[in-house]
This record gives sequence, C-alpha cells and structure tokens, in this order.
Amino acid sequence: MNTPKENPNADLAYQKTILGSVSRTFALTIPLLPPVMEKVVGNTYLLCRIVDTIEDAAELSPSSKQTLSQLFLDAVLEKIPVDAFVEPCLLALKNYTNQDELDLIIHTPTVLRILHTCSHSDQAAVSRCISIMSNGMSHFHGKQNEVGLKDLNEFEEYCYVVAGVVGELLTSIFCHHSPEFTKQIKNHEDLAIAFGQALQMTNILKDSPEDKARGVSWKPVNISQTELLCIAYQKLEDSLRYIQLIPKQEKGMRQFCFLAFGLAGMTLSRIASKKSISKDKFKLSRKTVMAFYGFTKIAATNDLMMKVFFQFSTGPLRKLTRS
Repeated sequence: MNTPKENPNADLAYQKTILGSVSRTFALTIPLLPPVMEKVVGNTYLLCRIVDTIEDAAELSPSSKQTLSQLFLDAVLEKIPVDAFVEPCLLALKNYTNQDELDLIIHTPTVLRILHTCSHSDQAAVSRCISIMSNGMSHFHGKQNEVGLKDLNEFEEYCYVVAGVVGELLTSIFCHHSPEFTKQIKNHEDLAIAFGQALQMTNILKDSPEDKARGVSWKPVNISQTELLCIAYQKLEDSLRYIQLIPKQEKGMRQFCFLAFGLAGMTLSRIASKKSISKDKFKLSRKTVMAFYGFTKIAATNDLMMKVFFQFSTGPLRKLTRS
C-alpha cells in the first residue's frame, strides 16, 4: 500500500476535497466556520465518517466491525501505527462499493496528521468524541437486527454515542475559541446533546426505508413513528435554544448550526406529512437546500427570524405534538 506522504498544504486540500465527496451537506456547512474551527470540525467529520463506514459495511460480521473499530480507535489515540488499522480494514472491505469512503480510509494517515496540527485542547476534545463514538458503536454492532432497539432509552443512548457526543465536541471547540459562548452555555450543556441527537433522529427516520431493505432498524420497538417524530421535535426545540446561546457576533458558528438545524426540521416535516414511506420523498431538493443556505446568511443572527422559520417550517410536526 502506498501511504500518502506528508505535505501540510496537500493534506488540507485533500480534506476539503474528500469532504465534498463523502458529504455534500457538511461540505456546505463546515466552511461557514472560522478557519481554525473549520479545520478541526472538518477533520472530526472525516474521522467519524470512517467509523460510520465500518458500521455501514453490511458484509462484515459484528465481531469484525468491533475489531476494526478498536484498531481505528487505537490508531487515533496513537497506540498503534496507523497502517495497523488501514491494511486490515481495506482487506475486510475488499467488496465495499463506495470508492470515496475507501479512499478516505486509505488516507487515514493524512486525516490524523491534520488532527495533530490542531491545538492540544481541540485534539483532546476530538479524541474523547471518537473514543465514545467508536466504543459506543462497537457496543451496538451486536444489536443490529431488523426488529429494532429494545426501548426508547436504548434508542436515545444510540443517538448519543453517534451524534449527541458530536454536539458535546462542537461545544468544546466553540468554547475554546469563544470566551463569550463559554459563559452563555454554562449550565445548559445538555442542549448540545439534544442538538446532535435531533440530527441523528432525523437521519434514522429518513433512512429507515433503506435500513429496512438491508434488514436493519435503529428505531425502538413498540414506539410508533408518530411518537418518534414528537421526540425529535422536542429535540429540535432544544436545538434552537442551543443556537441562540451562541453570541450573535459569532456569525459563522450560528450559521453552521442553523443550517444543519433547519435542514433537519424541514426533513422531519416532510416525513410527518407523508403517508408513504419512501426515502426519495423525504430528500430535500438541491434548490431547497441552496435557498435555505441563502436565508441563513440573514436569519442566523436574528433570534426572531429563526423562531418564525422554525414555527413555519415545522407545521406538520407541531400538529403531531398537539394531537
């Protein structure tokens, strides 16, 4: 295997390029952040994407996924050489069809080199996030089945280890770079978890037809779609409160969060208003995404506009919560 060689400018160029290949949404939102935050948040997303790739590999057994997840975590924590993860991972995924995600795994050394150029405090926050996510996903690898998770508590735990912890990470990074936000978020840290969980619940509900087709469900048994939508709506309410704690002068941070929040709200509203379960019907058009992107430039620093948008765009969801 030809390991990518060290070149700081080339490393950052690769990170930006591959981000656009593995996630159009985050390639749109992450550059809204100030440059120092953009680097570490983009880097973290790619690390999380590697963890997700292992989870999404349908051909791997739960034990294989657990082994690869542990190797990846050990590489991130510098307990083993990075090639000790990359080589067995590529071998295990020899039949994996997503070439962009395979390329990302090949470039794990590049991604980790970028991480090690970040501040020590940011590195520590990222390591904590990846540790919780990797260990958490390993725990849930053995719970993958077509029936679903056993109850609501297990569902919320899953949403925490795959996304709530990312909300905590973002909060740590924001605090490292914004003393004013550090003051505002004090005693409201739980809102950060809700922000991440709201996005993950949206993904689970949006992707449930595709998951069902491959014999997997991440929804809790004995909890209806309507109940899950109501819970997701409550998480969105907390998410809006979280965003409004970000100082208005931190426009990039606000716009980054508001864009992800708004897209989730519109997606959940589509799910709430559709009787037919079809992933394509839940997907927002590029025109809609770009129109909302333009709107965030104006609304992200205006609490009233954000609130009005939330109320207007989530009408079908609010009807469910009142029924």
